[in-house]
Amino acid sequence: MADLKKWDVEDPEFWEAEGRYIANRNLWISIPSLLCGFAIWLYWGIITVQMLNLGFPFEKSELFTLMAIAGLTGATLRIPSSFFIRLCGGRNTIFFTTALLMIPALGTGLALRDQSTPFWVFQVLALLSGFGGGNFASSMSNISFFFPKKVQGLALGLNAGLGNFGVTSMQILIPLSMTFGIFGSWGGDPMILQTASGTLIGKIPAGTETYIQNAGFIWLLFLIPLAFLGWFGMNNIRTEEVSPIERGPFLSFSIITGMLGISFISAVFGLWLILPESVHGSGFHVPKEIALFIVIALTVSLLKIIPGQIGESLGRQYQIFDNKHTWVMSIIYTMTFGSFIGFAACFPLAIKVIFGYQHVMVDGVMTHDLANPNGPSALMYAWTGAFIGALIRPVGGMIADKFGGAWVTHICSFVMVISAGGVAYYMKAAYNSATPEEYFVPFLLIFLVLFAATGIGNGSTFRTIAMVFPKEQVGPVLGWTSAVAAYGAFYIPKVFGEQIKATTPEVALMGFAAFYVVCIMINWWFYLRKDGEFYNP
Repeated sequence: MADLKKWDVEDPEFWEAEGRYIANRNLWISIPSLLCGFAIWLYWGIITVQMLNLGFPFEKSELFTLMAIAGLTGATLRIPSSFFIRLCGGRNTIFFTTALLMIPALGTGLALRDQSTPFWVFQVLALLSGFGGGNFASSMSNISFFFPKKVQGLALGLNAGLGNFGVTSMQILIPLSMTFGIFGSWGGDPMILQTASGTLIGKIPAGTETYIQNAGFIWLLFLIPLAFLGWFGMNNIRTEEVSPIERGPFLSFSIITGMLGISFISAVFGLWLILPESVHGSGFHVPKEIALFIVIALTVSLLKIIPGQIGESLGRQYQIFDNKHTWVMSIIYTMTFGSFIGFAACFPLAIKVIFGYQHVMVDGVMTHDLANPNGPSALMYAWTGAFIGALIRPVGGMIADKFGGAWVTHICSFVMVISAGGVAYYMKAAYNSATPEEYFVPFLLIFLVLFAATGIGNGSTFRTIAMVFPKEQVGPVLGWTSAVAAYGAFYIPKVFGEQIKATTPEVALMGFAAFYVVCIMINWWFYLRKDGEFYNP
């Protein structure tokens, strides 16, 4: 039965008799659905590298904006997604939001078949790929209601960690899928590489045929069966704490569409304020921090004025904003997940730009446009960071279940400060060298430590949220904090792009390290002081 009228997982008898089976079934459908969402949200990091290799007529700084557009939109869509479960039910929400991913997947494949496709088309597709980013909030909110508190750290860590494998899966699968014509004549003609590319298993020389359009088409093979699984295998929990109002599927889909549409309007307005005229922005050069505040405030305000039961329900859920720990955990969650998702988004292109070119003096001016024949292939290594960060996330949840969330987060924060400083050092050395490949191995290894720390720390924050907030607020708080943190997928690529243009990429990492120091102090003050309201929850 799709609707569950009785659901009390804190009752050991109910949990053992039927709750565990139902919860696990929903979890193992949720995970691959979330995986595809992450893949489509962040696949611009891989696609833009191959666009450079194929000679698409766009500047490097323009390509960085595609990742930033997808990042900002995906984060903004998480705000309404935080509340979909209560309004529409878990089954209705996960089915519909997974099905929506077919739109950007198909559109991206079609657009990439032709190098003369206008840049604005890719901007629209990057905007639509934000569907995948928004899905995390509803997915995490949904799973939080299926499991008792004693195992929520592990369950949420599995959902988030294995779902985040969408980034790694995408970074491995897309380069491999581009090497041959999977879809025959329907998929379109191949293009010829202008510079060397690569896959997990090695470099691909210039002059080789490649099917970049498969980067979009390949996801349809997974999304179609997943939509069926979501519809026939998942459940709506119809209890007072979760989804008390029984709305039919089509009314639920209409509510989701309307709330996503409101968020798209806010995201487009924010992007217009930020982006230069050359990429269809306003050219006002509004600081990104101010624009992000405007986008978040506008989205929350517009959603609140929706009339009828939806507005009333949102008003009730907005009570999380009266809890100071909502804002504290938003900052701490941003340190962990925001860093993970932002670094995952820009890691491939950062490798390409820093190590794929020689940095030499020409007529007394440092230039960064001469291809480096000895440089590493970005597509060979891009998957490693997200792989480690996602793989280790459930471990963070399990350790936190045993030792407490705040202590685990605290230790990870110190590791992040040190490793961010190390990455900055080797970035600076490489970007001022004619042979940047000499610095690649230490750069990569330290960056992988940074990714691992974000993953463990993120897993531990799930435990803290589950213990600090009342049951009714855990789902919305998970969704809200993940929405705020997801702006890392916009902010970090944007900062990287700006610092690359300024020829000082190391400044970006130094700034992030300073933010981590602030988070260490916040985490200690609220959750590690013996006389605080919560000690190591």
